[in-house]
Amino acid sequence: MKDIKIAFFDIDGTLVDMGRKEISQKTLEMLRKLREREVLLCLATGRSPMVLPHFRDIEFDVFLTFNGSYCYNAGEMIFSNPIPTEEIKRLIKNAAAIGRPVSIATKSRLAANGTDRDLEDYFEIAGLKVEVADDFDMLSEGEIYQIMLGLYESEYANMMKGIRHAKIAAWWDRAADIIPADGGKGVAVGKILEYYHLDRAEAIAFGDGNNDIEMLQSVGTGVAMGNGSKQLKAVADDVCGHVAEDGIYEYCLEHGLIE
Repeated sequence: MKDIKIAFFDIDGTLVDMGRKEISQKTLEMLRKLREREVLLCLATGRSPMVLPHFRDIEFDVFLTFNGSYCYNAGEMIFSNPIPTEEIKRLIKNAAAIGRPVSIATKSRLAANGTDRDLEDYFEIAGLKVEVADDFDMLSEGEIYQIMLGLYESEYANMMKGIRHAKIAAWWDRAADIIPADGGKGVAVGKILEYYHLDRAEAIAFGDGNNDIEMLQSVGTGVAMGNGSKQLKAVADDVCGHVAEDGIYEYCLEHGLIE
């Protein structure tokens, strides 16, 4: 495992303990030590580029945002995959039919056509407030990379009725992200490995939610957090400790990725 050249990290529930809402000192130390070994560091998240966390003294090399629909580094865009406009319109109508407001994500803005408790609590996880936008209709005609809304599993079928070019990527039981059908973290990982001319055997990924399943399956070593979902653990190559117990740090130390 010492041949690892790139490491992909989900944020919420993986790098950041959602209970404490902050990254631990040992996790920061782990990131610094990986960087000293010249391992590329990639944030792989459902969050938008505008609201990525900044960790003290740590610079990430690559950013996989909107669950992989928009990926970039400091120099250029690596991969862009918006949802088709006609699908956006249908998704918004489907959400209205089940009484759900939505927030749409462009490259530079999050904008909602309303709000409810589930959507507000979902945004609060990332320390955000829902912006109900007067220009929502105009924004929805542009490039939309992700739709976010409060949604329970029992509502999935009605939400996705008639939808062919988008899919649900969920990691919380009260809300969901909707992304391109041909997208996801796994597809984006492949694009990033291709960009850096790396083999999947040289990549490791850490995650905790169902939206991390494809990511873990797209690298040589996919590691589920101890606090991860049962579905993720079932497909992972390995399982590390709980995020609250510095699971990634201990795993990297045990497997010789850091000293």
